[in-house]
Amino acid sequence: MSKGGTGTRVGPARLVPGEGDGVASATGTAGSGSAAVEVCGIHKRYGDTVAVRDVSLRVEPGEIFGILGPNGAGKTTTVECIIGLRVPDAGSIRVFGLDPRADRDMLHAAVGVQLQDGALPDQLSVDEIFGMYRSFYYDHPDEDLLGLLGLGEKRRTWYRNLSGGQKQRLALALALVGAPRLAVLDEMTAGLDPQARHDVWDLVRRTRDRGATILLVTHFMDEAERLCDRVAFIDQGSVVAVDTPAALAGRAAGSQRIHFVPSAPFDDALLTALPEVERVERDGSRVLVTGTGDLLRAVVVALSAAGVSPADLTVESATLEDAFLRLSGHRFDHATGEGRP
Repeated sequence: MSKGGTGTRVGPARLVPGEGDGVASATGTAGSGSAAVEVCGIHKRYGDTVAVRDVSLRVEPGEIFGILGPNGAGKTTTVECIIGLRVPDAGSIRVFGLDPRADRDMLHAAVGVQLQDGALPDQLSVDEIFGMYRSFYYDHPDEDLLGLLGLGEKRRTWYRNLSGGQKQRLALALALVGAPRLAVLDEMTAGLDPQARHDVWDLVRRTRDRGATILLVTHFMDEAERLCDRVAFIDQGSVVAVDTPAALAGRAAGSQRIHFVPSAPFDDALLTALPEVERVERDGSRVLVTGTGDLLRAVVVALSAAGVSPADLTVESATLEDAFLRLSGHRFDHATGEGRP
């Protein structure tokens, strides 16, 4: 497997027709009815801590499948089991019909991986690292990956002199350099600026359009909503739900969110006492109210009766974050990726 952000690799074996439950060549398609990734009831424990609890997933060939959850939910452990870096305590995993550990050599050319943490030689240039990884594979994308990821002017720069965001983009380029059939991308846009995030999203879409399957691990809800065909919510080591982003958001249908800046201080109890209100949160000077029914009218009337005017008021419909809140009972902190009550 190509693993962005790691040291040297051995040359890859190729998948050939007839090997591995209907798996075709490394550049072909999976056999009829076979999954790109199938995870059945895996468990993983570290001492007294249960990291993954009975996780089952099926990723279809050619889809962008998202695994969402706060930091510590079990996302990365699940992915590390899928790519064979960790051994689950129970359960089974198949990638294109093959066991990711027993058939590791067979999967090298078919799977590209970008993990959150990794290390590359400090005194090699971007071009040297990229060329080394490229030499391991028979097939390569037609695109200039370094140029597309904003690293064109950094080709001669030593790895140790790259910024954190540049190292992240190089890791993504290394994951895709072998034109993998499956790309596993773990928090691929963490630390990137907004323009770089959009450039990465465009590259992921093009990678899928050429026939690859994408397994995307993220705690960014907007990223999942924009990119994923289906998503799985993982919380506290367990799968909470699996569906399309629209269908999951639909589970929170009827839920609304109102943002505003109050003209004067008020006690949250003014709004939490309303039957339409489910939750009141504060973010600096802004107030976020979540609820159902005629929420807007109820909030405005209550505030007006208390002599408070809501400035800069906006109303949002249900999102993936609302669905996660309803299914798990807590919300994401997007700045840290942590779940919060």
